[in-house]
Amino acid sequence: MAITKFFLITAAFLAPVFLSAQPHQKEKEPASAVSLFRDHGVASAYSTTRGTVATVDGNGRNIVLSWLFDVRGGYALLMLDAATGKSEVFPMPFSPGGDCPYASILSSRGRFYTLFNGNFAEFDPGKRAFTFHHKTTRQMAMGMTEDDKGRIWAVTYPNSGVVSFDPATGVFTDYGYLNKENWQQYQRYMAADDQGWIYFALGNTNSQLIAFNPGTRQVNKLLKPDERKRGSAYLYRNKDGKVYGQALADKNGTWYQLYNGVIKTIGTGHQSNPKPIITGSQALRHLSFPDGSKIIGLDLIDKILTTEDAHNGKKNAVHFDYPSEGSWVMGVGASPDHRSIIGGGSFPMRQFNYAVADDQWSTRAALGQYNALTTSGQYVFFGSYPSGNLVMWDTKKEFKANGAKAKDSNPRVLYECTPVIHRPHRVLVHTDGKTVILGGTPEYGYTGGGLLFYDISTNKQVLLTDEDIEKDQSTMSLTNIAKGKVLGGTTVAPGTGGERKANLALLYIIDPVSKKVEWKEPVIPGVQSYTDLTTRKDGKVYGIADRKIFFLFDPVTKKIVYQKDLFKEYGYAVGEQSPRVFINGKQDDLYILFEHAIAKVDHKSAGIRLLAKTPQAIRAGGCFLNDRLYFVCGSHLFSYGL
Repeated sequence: MAITKFFLITAAFLAPVFLSAQPHQKEKEPASAVSLFRDHGVASAYSTTRGTVATVDGNGRNIVLSWLFDVRGGYALLMLDAATGKSEVFPMPFSPGGDCPYASILSSRGRFYTLFNGNFAEFDPGKRAFTFHHKTTRQMAMGMTEDDKGRIWAVTYPNSGVVSFDPATGVFTDYGYLNKENWQQYQRYMAADDQGWIYFALGNTNSQLIAFNPGTRQVNKLLKPDERKRGSAYLYRNKDGKVYGQALADKNGTWYQLYNGVIKTIGTGHQSNPKPIITGSQALRHLSFPDGSKIIGLDLIDKILTTEDAHNGKKNAVHFDYPSEGSWVMGVGASPDHRSIIGGGSFPMRQFNYAVADDQWSTRAALGQYNALTTSGQYVFFGSYPSGNLVMWDTKKEFKANGAKAKDSNPRVLYECTPVIHRPHRVLVHTDGKTVILGGTPEYGYTGGGLLFYDISTNKQVLLTDEDIEKDQSTMSLTNIAKGKVLGGTTVAPGTGGERKANLALLYIIDPVSKKVEWKEPVIPGVQSYTDLTTRKDGKVYGIADRKIFFLFDPVTKKIVYQKDLFKEYGYAVGEQSPRVFINGKQDDLYILFEHAIAKVDHKSAGIRLLAKTPQAIRAGGCFLNDRLYFVCGSHLFSYGL
């Protein structure tokens, strides 16, 4: 799917992401190390919208309200005058903490609501201000609605917390958590019947419909165990005063009538007649103004708002501006020509290039969120979220954004792996130079991800499932080892919103020719994830487990040669969805990126030596170019001179 500039729509079921660094232990750094760091600027200097509505202000003027999201999280609400483009930005009345809106609602009174980072907020465009905010149970609303009395309701991830706010009285009520599961719950749909019962639909591991009586606080789980499905349930409020739902959204599937807390099966063929309620996920787009005029486009890249007049159809394009600290970045790499640092900005999805010698930035539309990347010859390979796409960019050919699946597009999607792989964690080019291997966690609600083998010389592919590698686990890290084999490290983390079923992560050796696992073992007790792996010249493999255990593994004897917990000295290694902890420098030089430190490996002792404490927390790794280590701090590209 090509990502266009029209609205820059976010993925509908993005997993919650928090960008704050972990606490660490202080250690004395080498003298004058700070002077060796450079800030090269923001990699992708844009924000994205997390919900947009067309409405009017207190003077009856058409305005646009849009939640803004950048590396800080949902930091502000943008208000635009539709006729002039005049912009006003209202900072959130609480710290976003890396969180952002996943649901919002424009009420019948014309006020705009959301809930995230444990805070509920009301914005009144008539007063041009946030007029109410209240702390509540964690974390963020996934579904919101308005009842017949004008009260605003929200249900929150991950444990189905329910809250209400009465704008008439100013009373806010937190009802606490209403449903318990052993997985994180997503509640995308919420509604109230005309009797005052509140309903919400949840998923993704196992769907369910919940009824709640605010007066008695009675909770009814409406779907029987054999009626629940993997995925998300669906419901809506009908004009007849009742709520209707399904175990999974399916126009040909079974419908249920939900009323007065009771569920009734009504078969198939139900004709929806929804009560108009302006609410939705972070992809909310209510584009019609009260006078019938419409928003045609809201472009946060070129900063242009386009509207269409209801009476004469005339289009009006106006420029606007907004502040941004830039989008977050999953990781960076060196370009094949060794002249640039490349990577992808996320929300909006942008592919960026930093020309080192010229100190110049450029960005283009990207084919999703570039979680993982690697290079081979003239090619760059990205592992892209969502859909677990393997993307190839031929840097010797013209950049052509003709759509993800167009054969003449460059970059282009080679293969889509979802649901087996949905969130890539690692992409590796095999030593044969033609086989590209992609691993990661599966689709929302699934447990256990697979492994893709793609031959770029023949365009043939084999996609293994977790059953072929290790059931209920996913590949987190990969490295080439002797005799053409590949060493992989797993994670027990499920797909987003999935159920964790495994207890111990493991290392495994696989033959890319036969696609068979030849050996596997949980070599380090208690480890939940093998964060990163890299092979040194003698064939042994360095690894980082659980972002803190440094180890040396011998693939011949299949034994751990050395290991040490580095957390007390250095804190956690860098994270993100494809951790680039190890950076190979000149010849045999090998470096490790921690959140607050940079270290170098001593191959003789397998120990590490501190090079510097970082002036800012490192959020993502990491590559080497021209005697400098490059990495990401916040939304900025930083480097350290060696």
